[in-house]
Amino acid sequence: MELSTDSVANSVLGISEKASNLIGSEILQLGSLISQLSAKGQSILNLTIGDFNPSIFPIPELLKQYIIEAYIANETNYPPADGVPSLKFAVRKFLALNEGLDVANDEILIAAGGRPLIYAAYKSILDPGDVVVYPTPSWNNNHYCYLTEAIGVEIPTSAENGFMPTADELRLHVESAAMFALCSPGNPTGTTFTREQLEKICDIVIEENKRREGKRKPLYVLYDQIYWMLRTNGIEHVDPVSVRPEMKNYTVYIDGISKAFAATGVRVGWSIGPPAVINVMKKFLVHVGAWAPRAEQIATARFLNDVGSVNSYIKVLQSKIDARFNALYNGLDDLRSRGFPVHAIKPQGAIYVSAQFDLIGKTVNGAKELQTTADITNYLIHNAGIAAVPFTAFGCPQGISWFRISVGTLEEEHIQRLLSTLESVLV
Repeated sequence: MELSTDSVANSVLGISEKASNLIGSEILQLGSLISQLSAKGQSILNLTIGDFNPSIFPIPELLKQYIIEAYIANETNYPPADGVPSLKFAVRKFLALNEGLDVANDEILIAAGGRPLIYAAYKSILDPGDVVVYPTPSWNNNHYCYLTEAIGVEIPTSAENGFMPTADELRLHVESAAMFALCSPGNPTGTTFTREQLEKICDIVIEENKRREGKRKPLYVLYDQIYWMLRTNGIEHVDPVSVRPEMKNYTVYIDGISKAFAATGVRVGWSIGPPAVINVMKKFLVHVGAWAPRAEQIATARFLNDVGSVNSYIKVLQSKIDARFNALYNGLDDLRSRGFPVHAIKPQGAIYVSAQFDLIGKTVNGAKELQTTADITNYLIHNAGIAAVPFTAFGCPQGISWFRISVGTLEEEHIQRLLSTLESVLV
């Protein structure tokens, strides 16, 4: 096989072919552009980051206090590879109380946030060439497939279904799949599975695994529910094992404190799943040292055990998110009703609003015709000072006009300015 010029050049530099072909985060690339423009004095409302501005959304004060106390107590050495016992116990109680999930000690693994757990799940379940089925848009599954040499099969979803995959869409690939990678509430969509939708998907998995029994590896579901505590009023969170107990042998959950407690930098996450899978995930993470820091683990255990404080914090955090959701969605819907080329899906959870700027093939505000998703992205940044992430960063093809708007860094008083600016540039 003849190597490309780039591959030869990188080989001379001592860089592997896999590293040479690794695609960086599209969101971080967009962030780099925003930083460059901001340095030149342009005012940019940056709505690209799936994170929280700590001055608007601080972590729980009690959690912060517990972290400080743990460091003062010199809790700074290596934690156990699967997590400190007090945190594993606290997570088990927390899941039983809030989701009705009965989890044993050997079914839970603590790590430094959700990302290493997702990677470890991919590495533990999949062999090179195994098929992972996931919806588009979705966060990072294409990159995890590349890193683990799995074959990604993308399921294009529709706005009509809230960009969530349906059982019928997944059924088309069930015989070839080794894993379904699902997320609810969704990133980037801010939408959720209904109980009926998830029941149908679980029934497909259970039926397929009965057919496979004793013949080949099971079909697993990787269920990312990192945003599950952040849901708008009236939206129920559903998970595979709660709707179908038979799914316990086939489901690996990704969860943690990063979103529910606005603690993205604290780096405490957990995975629950079949003991055989969890044990292998632990082995992978031991070799890369992806433990959550001991002090943060001890502090998180203390905080989770304080049910009243947890519930109070979530209530306040959700009220702040809902205020932004409502103002932004209602404003975009008002623009739509007045004939502007925008559309939004009413948010259900996470910190995201799915918004469409239907500008492909249109000449807006005297500018040249917008022909690609990138054209829309650049138009919004340069003409409106608004940065949002196009769904192309989440696996969708060029030409889609849907974007993820994050409210995690959005000041409530900036929303009206955002809407007014959009009104002025979308004519």
